[in-house]
Amino acid sequence: MALDNVWVLAEVTESGPTSLSLELLTEARKIGSKVAAVSWGAHTAEHAAMLGEYGASKVYDVGDVGETLPGVPVAGAIAALVAGGDRPDALLIPASYDGRDVAGRLSVKLDRPVLTNVVGLSDDGQSTQHTLFGGTTALSARFTGDGPFLYVVRAKSFAAEPGGGASPEVVSAPAPEAGPAGATKVSARHVEERSGPKLDEAPVIVSGGRGLGSADKYEMIEELANLLHGAAGASRAIVDAGWVPYARQVGQTGKTVKPNVYIACGISGATQHLVGMKGSKNIVAINKDQDAPIFSVADLGIVGDVHKVVPALIEKLKSR
Repeated sequence: MALDNVWVLAEVTESGPTSLSLELLTEARKIGSKVAAVSWGAHTAEHAAMLGEYGASKVYDVGDVGETLPGVPVAGAIAALVAGGDRPDALLIPASYDGRDVAGRLSVKLDRPVLTNVVGLSDDGQSTQHTLFGGTTALSARFTGDGPFLYVVRAKSFAAEPGGGASPEVVSAPAPEAGPAGATKVSARHVEERSGPKLDEAPVIVSGGRGLGSADKYEMIEELANLLHGAAGASRAIVDAGWVPYARQVGQTGKTVKPNVYIACGISGATQHLVGMKGSKNIVAINKDQDAPIFSVADLGIVGDVHKVVPALIEKLKSR
């Protein structure tokens, strides 16, 4: 039996709700009779219609938290709603920096445990699926006590699908006074320069690994990605080596992606990397080692030198 009331912690930016927030709203429709979103920031009201389209019949707007770390006021606002009797049976929380912060603080305020690293939910919303050891082992867990059940869900665990819902009711849910906990301020923000689609939203991803040999060879990965109107990714090995920024890392400790096409260039296929991309619809692997683990998940494997195969692909695309 589905849960009666499911809330989603929805992160909304200037351009709209994050893809993970829409994924969670889609799943909330499946496990709950009623769905609401809790959001914050200056753009919640203007994007409330999209939250409604994906399932939210009500949006609790914490408001603009300014330069305060969101975890403190948002967790405080949710705890105040629960204390006032307006409580969910379950709260789906994105596995983002702010989401994890809210989950930890809310766990303390509500005296409820949190299930993290969730990759699947049962139809009744009370049993969860998780992966361990780099995705090689799966397990399930289940809450046995009273709600609200707190779930921190990994990206790309569910597909985001609009449900055609109407514009939701927007309810003000201001945060209570936080005291010393609310004194922390964000002093500066850095937005990394990016061209093309976001890594976790791109339909095509071309990733490079240590098989490239040197940092300067990553340029051909970027060029191929641009020609395919996709995004450039990377394995943890070359991120740790300082060749590319962390924002491009695909894997268990990076981004989880599910593009239509994933091209792995010079990536051996360590478990840490596979868990972040093996859900891609079509996987192409280019590696000179025919025994590389990456071929075990590839739909098309090319045994060859990445320094010859990728330039050939680039020239072929340019000649079209």
